[in-house]
Amino acid sequence: MCCVVGFAAQAAPAGKAQPVILVLGDSLSAGYGISAEQGWVSLLARRLKDQGQPHRVVNASISGDTTAGGLSRLPSAMDRHQPTLVLIELGANDGLRGQPVAQMKTNLQKLIAITRSKGAKPVIFEMRIPSNYGPAYTHQFTAAFAEVAKAEKVPVVPFFLMPIATDKKWFLDDEIHPNVAAQPLLLDAVWPTLRKLL
Repeated sequence: MCCVVGFAAQAAPAGKAQPVILVLGDSLSAGYGISAEQGWVSLLARRLKDQGQPHRVVNASISGDTTAGGLSRLPSAMDRHQPTLVLIELGANDGLRGQPVAQMKTNLQKLIAITRSKGAKPVIFEMRIPSNYGPAYTHQFTAAFAEVAKAEKVPVVPFFLMPIATDKKWFLDDEIHPNVAAQPLLLDAVWPTLRKLL
């Protein structure tokens, strides 16, 4: 399900399509447990508007989604919204389910290829998982995002939960999903990478 969460701060020039940022993510971007208007993606739309950027933000994130799920949804989302920039925030659920890291990397590369085939710029988000999955798997999982980013020459957002990861006050009672107060910190973690691409 796609949700448009932002509008242009100013009208797009005549004959020129309004640039779209598509966020393809999981619960971290869908705003699990909070209202969509409070999530970091909605806050991004507001920041762009406040700064006079012409972009429209479309949130195509679904809680529980994996890189495979994103692959099944991205082509139609690209055709429907024709984004200029795609933020790929997927992989956490692949890791939490113990799925093969090699397959996740392949899926990320395919997501990047689909994005580029439609003339858009891809960005991937680094994800991490708890250490109780074992040192070997945990290391391979974390390294996968940098490896894909280097191989495909795409920008990568460093693990955007890092500013809140060690303090329970930033999470819902499940201690997994960020709460409302944490959302501006998530946006601030994404912003340095995104700002260079606008």
